Amino acid sequence: MRTIPATQRRAPALDIAVVGGGMVGAAAALALSRAGFSTALLEARPPSPWQPQDDVDLRVVGLAPSSIKLLDELDVWTSIRDARACPYAHMYVWDAENGAAIDFDAADEGRDQLGYIVENNLVQWMLWQALDAAGVQRLCPATVKDFETRTDRVMLELADGESVAVRLLVAADGGSSPLRERAGISTRGRDYTQRAVVAHVTTERAHAQACWQRFLPSGPLAFLPLADGRSSIVWSLPESEAQRVLALDDEAFAKEIGIASDFRLGRITATTPRAAFPLKLQLADTYQAERFVLLGDAAHVVHPLAGQGVNLGLRDVAELRDTLVAARDAGRDFASSNVLRRYARRRRSADTLDAYGFDALARIYAWQSAPWVAMRGLGVRVVDHLLPLKRRLGMHAAGL
Repeated sequence: MRTIPATQRRAPALDIAVVGGGMVGAAAALALSRAGFSTALLEARPPSPWQPQDDVDLRVVGLAPSSIKLLDELDVWTSIRDARACPYAHMYVWDAENGAAIDFDAADEGRDQLGYIVENNLVQWMLWQALDAAGVQRLCPATVKDFETRTDRVMLELADGESVAVRLLVAADGGSSPLRERAGISTRGRDYTQRAVVAHVTTERAHAQACWQRFLPSGPLAFLPLADGRSSIVWSLPESEAQRVLALDDEAFAKEIGIASDFRLGRITATTPRAAFPLKLQLADTYQAERFVLLGDAAHVVHPLAGQGVNLGLRDVAELRDTLVAARDAGRDFASSNVLRRYARRRRSADTLDAYGFDALARIYAWQSAPWVAMRGLGVRVVDHLLPLKRRLGMHAAGL
């Protein structure tokens, strides 16, 4: 990392700079500013404005109760919910090979909903709309070219030649995080050699505000309910199969989706254009360095089969905020290594458990030999009948 001239180091330091203005980064900047820290958000490109007349974005997220709680604390949840969000109270999961099924019902857990399906860009846009009123300094467009850690601060050198001094640098700059690499933090994991094909489809039968997921030999296919009555599909496929499916015309694609879903919602009567993104498991070896922490995809990337990626990132945000506030209120340096290690230990432990749990599910459902398929079916049926265990799984997924 390049040495920054001493004359640039004397600028008063902000408390925190968050680099990366996606859902997790914007939520972090808003949460930390609302907690009383002077905060800047740095992002290369502003989000596209969300407009109610626009079609539903292809990228959607299933927000768990823990995420909704955080967004509500940030005073943005009501706006998101009222704009275009679909609650879901049921989740049905079944195995194409043995027919074993498990279902989750919000009523069994004493709740009205399991969560909400919301467009990624709607969440990001509402968070961005709240930044100015919360006192967040938005630096956009802005790209961090380099940074240098000093005894009491971090100096950020921006691509336009400007510099910013902060007491703590928060990297929320995505799975390929340049800041993580500059901090010397390595990652481990594996490439699934799969792509998730996404589209919105119209089905013959109503989705009934339920999520549906079928595990196929090629990978899981999920139907997520949208507020306009359609379903968002996420189909994990080997690379070659994903490319083939992407090249199909709409009629052929709709037919394949219908067959793959066992026509659980009837025929597919219409579809949007498709997109796809690669799948991988990636965990940072540590979430913390000197006056530096990782959040969201910069810290962890997980398989989408459980739909928990963004929820894990928002749990990072809540944990970081609470840890920094507790340290500050106790009169300690909130950006000290001891404080940051507390956040890093807690979140990396929780994220590792979830990430490898999702990875284990992906591996188990990839087993195709008859004995393993039979054992898998038996295991699912046992879990479905052990109500305390099933309830505990549901509460864990909800982040409660």
